[in-house]
Amino acid sequence: MKSNTLQLPGVDLYYEVRGSGPVLLMIPGGPVDGGVFTGLAELLADRYTVVTYDPRGISRSVVAGEPQDQDLDVHADDARRLIESFGPEPAYVFGSSGGGTIGLALAARFPGHVRTMIVHEPPVVTLLPDADHHLAQMLTVVEAWEQGGWGAGMQRFGEVIGIPPQQQDGPPPTPEQQAAFGRMMGNFDFFLGRGIKPISGYVPDVEALKSSDIVVGIGATSEGQLAYRTGVVLAELLGTEPVVFPGDHGGYAASPAESAELMHRSFASRAM
Repeated sequence: MKSNTLQLPGVDLYYEVRGSGPVLLMIPGGPVDGGVFTGLAELLADRYTVVTYDPRGISRSVVAGEPQDQDLDVHADDARRLIESFGPEPAYVFGSSGGGTIGLALAARFPGHVRTMIVHEPPVVTLLPDADHHLAQMLTVVEAWEQGGWGAGMQRFGEVIGIPPQQQDGPPPTPEQQAAFGRMMGNFDFFLGRGIKPISGYVPDVEALKSSDIVVGIGATSEGQLAYRTGVVLAELLGTEPVVFPGDHGGYAASPAESAELMHRSFASRAM
């Protein structure tokens, strides 16, 4: 793995590169950074040049000056410039949660930069028939954060999107995982204060997206959750069938081997 930074207006964007082959850009969402993709990246590095990064304002991509509300067009431009730094060819893209929303903005604005994109449960709330209700609920997340700090805000966020508290099953975290979690904890205030409203309020250009090759991923065990619903609706609007990934909203990280093979099959089937 090699790490580097890309100097962009207002931020030095931190990214990591593994492997060789066509570029595969992986975009994290919410308060997590590129470290959430480590398992996937290592498994795909024998077939792709896997680029993981921290979006501006997250972890190691510290913005200059006072933090601003996340702007999906700015995030899309960051992703476009990062792809361009590896050459003129379009990239495969995998975006998770809010990273999927960034991916949609990228594909709508810069379709020539995307070869095939997988968006895993992007929370495009504005596409739902009951969008107003859910957008109002997102405001209660911000209110909880303002009144009780990031712990209260994240608890309310889990309630609103329908994700239960994480179970403490399985092996204990490795030292690397503990370090990554400690780093990402520093993103909660930024996510709740600067990310919730612009990400949930983003209106994707569905007609523009129909000209790109976009695969919508949903979790096998996340039915009923908000991002599962938005993923299903997005796939319907694009006229495609969603691809079922193992686990729930973060199942790709919990089951990296199965998810990596599913991603590769999805990319390879469209390259023929």
